[in-house]
Amino acid sequence: MNILAKALLMLSLPGSLFAPPLRTPVNQLSTRQPQKHGQWYLAESGHAVYCYGPVMLVRQPEGSVQRVATYCKGDKVMVPLKD
Repeated sequence: MNILAKALLMLSLPGSLFAPPLRTPVNQLSTRQPQKHGQWYLAESGHAVYCYGPVMLVRQPEGSVQRVATYCKGDKVMVPLKD
């Protein structure tokens, strides 16, 4: 009985020839390409911008609040919107 238990233990160890290799779980969300559905907005400068993120209200240093579009195409993270 003791020999049988040792043999089963040896077979189940990682690195054993008979044990199947350990598999790492794959996160399916990381393998999918993110879908970027955006929307066109009118920027404060008068230009049209295409942004992917939500519209947010940002507090200005003088105490007022300004609407901005987030994650816009190009190199800008936030673009002030024309009201």
